[in-house]
Parts: sequence; C-alpha cells; structure tokens
Amino acid sequence: MKISAEQNPGNGNRVILVKRTVPNSDSEREEYLFQELRELAKAAGYLPVGELKQTRYPDSRHQLGRGKIEELAELVRSVGADKVIFYNRLSTTQLFNISEICRCQVIDKFQLILEIFAKRATTHRSKLQVELARLRYEVPRARAVVSLAKKEERAGFMGLGDYEDSYEQDLKKRIARIESELESAEKDDESLRALRHKKGFSLISLAGYTNAGKSTLFNAIVSESVDVKNMLFTTLVPTTRALDLGGRKALLTDTVGFIEDLPHWLVDAFKSTLNEIFLSDLILLVVDVSEKPEMILQKLTTSHDTLWDRIQGVPIITVLNKVDLVDESRLDSIMEQIGYMAPNPVFVSAKKGIGMAVLKAGIVKHLPPWCFCSLSLPNSEEGMSILSWLYDEGIVHRVEFGERIHVDYEARTEIINKAHALLGPKEA
Repeated sequence: MKISAEQNPGNGNRVILVKRTVPNSDSEREEYLFQELRELAKAAGYLPVGELKQTRYPDSRHQLGRGKIEELAELVRSVGADKVIFYNRLSTTQLFNISEICRCQVIDKFQLILEIFAKRATTHRSKLQVELARLRYEVPRARAVVSLAKKEERAGFMGLGDYEDSYEQDLKKRIARIESELESAEKDDESLRALRHKKGFSLISLAGYTNAGKSTLFNAIVSESVDVKNMLFTTLVPTTRALDLGGRKALLTDTVGFIEDLPHWLVDAFKSTLNEIFLSDLILLVVDVSEKPEMILQKLTTSHDTLWDRIQGVPIITVLNKVDLVDESRLDSIMEQIGYMAPNPVFVSAKKGIGMAVLKAGIVKHLPPWCFCSLSLPNSEEGMSILSWLYDEGIVHRVEFGERIHVDYEARTEIINKAHALLGPKEA
C-alpha cells in the first residue's frame, strides 16, 4: 500500500494513479508496471498528484476494498484531483461505483491508451482506427452503460447523457462502417506492397516495445528526422523511407510500439497499421538493453506474443539498442539470460551511431535471397534502356560490350523474370 501526493498546480489534468496487486506477486515487476502507468499518464498530458496501491484480490463492486476506496476519495479531495486512473481493467459497474464515491471521472489503463492514441492520430485512417478501438471497447459494456444511465446521470461518470435501447446496435453499425472503410484502405496497402516488391524493394519494419528507441534507430539508419521523444506511443502513424543497402533496394517502416496486455480489440483495430510489420520481409525487433534482464525478457515476451501468430516465418533481427549505456561484462551477463528470446542479436546505439554498419550487414544477410543470372542484351538503344533499368532495379556485377551486351546480374526473382520477359525467350 502506498499513498503519496505532490502539491503541484494543474489545469484540469491533475490525476491520481491507482493499482491493485494480487497477494504474493513480484514486487519489482509490480513497480515496473506502475512506472509504466506513470509514463502513460505523462504521455496523455496528465500531472500525477497522488498514488494509491493495495494488495488484495479484486472486489467485484469497487476493484479495491471499500475502506481503500474511501481513502482514495479523501485523497481526491485533499489534492484536488480531476481524475482517477486505474492500472487494472474496470467493469462499467466498477467505474460507476468508484466515480460515485470519489465524485470525479474514473478511467482505466485501456481508456488511457485510447486517449493517447486519439491525441496522436493525425491521419483520417488513424482517427478511424482509434474510433474503432473505442467502439470495440464499449460494445461489451453497452448494456450496463444503458442500465446505469437510465437510473440517473451521475457527476463524473464519463459524462453520460440519455441513452436509448438502440445504443448497442448503433455501436455495431458504426463499427461495421469503419471496418468496411479500413478494409478498403488495407486492399490499397496490399496493392502498394505488391507494387513495391515488383519494383525490387525489400520491405523491412521496426517493431518492439514502446519507448525502446525505434524512432531514434529509424533516424540513424535512413538519415531521417522523425519525431523522437522520451514518451510512450510517439509513433502512431507509420513512416516509410528508402534504405540504402549497397545496391539492394529496401524500404524501412517505423511503426507503433507494443505494450503489455494490449487487448485483442486494440490490436485488431490497428490491424492495417500493424500489417506493415506482419507483411514485412524482415523485422527489426528493437530492445532497450540498458534495462534489467527481467524487464527485457518481459518486453521481448510481449513483443513475440504480439508478432508470433501473424508473421508466418518472417525472419527477426533483435536490435539491442542503447549498448553505450552498458559495460561489456554486464552485456555478457544480460545475453546469458535473454539470449534464447533474442534471435539474431545485433548491438547498437542509435543515439551514438554505434553498430549501424553491422546492422545493415545483418539486414542484407537475412533478407529474402536474390537470384543471380547472366543476360544477353541487344547492343542497341533498346538494350541500353534495359541495362539502365537493370541498374535501377538490382545489382549489376559485370557488363561486357560487344556485338551484344553481356550482363551478370542479381535481383529479386520478380525483376529477373521481368527482364527475361522484356528480352523474350530467344534474346535472354
């Protein structure tokens, strides 16, 4: 149990953070999870002015024990908090009951994540995805919301107004419309991916636990300047840039980070965004190696759980970032503990630019293999045009000019097949 308060001014954003822990749980891990809640609150723009913890099994009416809820209400009044944020997932009834006692708005971790996503959504698609996630979150609660709202609107209970019996059906209809629009966008994405593959691009995605340094690594690899902050969920809309791999053409995408206990409805809502990872040729799984091994393992487990059933054998390079913060002896100890969860490890410091050459070599090694062939082109304007195209789409190892142009060439299978089609069976 813990109660603390900071007497700092706030403008409607003063919050109290709450977590209930089951008996005999790992205290170090529980503190890590509470720190994650603090960081989520910060990312949403809130000012934590108090904290409360309790160790007990959940209470069906209030999540915490009745006495602890009264203690929470007193803390709300004493520090002038505007909102209470629970790490634990709350039922609609629990939200209602707690808000009745505390007389302020009450939300849980998942609603907090939705708030962050809503603030970061800048494109039409990302806004639709956030709305879809919110609606999917509300559907199982719809009947309870209507039942409670019909009794009487209560101050602080999510601003409920008059709901009719059609509320649940209205939610489902809106979900269906959004899903249809997102499915159309997903088909456009698939066409774009197919086009990129035909043009010889390999598709690479950065993935990993949120705040592991993915955006910093993205900037270091492609010499870009996407937004980087020490804050969860900085990246919500994927960013894709060309990546120079010494002749091989690739596109690198920076994606939204993972977080522990992401519910399926949130993952499903962002499916079209996460497909940037799931449908890649190679995944760079970024990990903050400066953290404690237990935390690294937990984050790797969360990341693998999110990826494993969807990537269908796509190779993974584990990018152990922030290596400049760890001495070599400790690094060896860390790898002994996490190595079985870190396939194809590469050590880098995205901030310092350490390990970039090794990482790029690893990327080339694990990308789908290119095919090698020898081509014979007509020594003509048409042949020179094809040769120019070959330079653009793959790696030309040797060119010999004579009555014909002989080329030793390496590229994706699609490009080589297209080259043979351009030349015709006799020419090739």
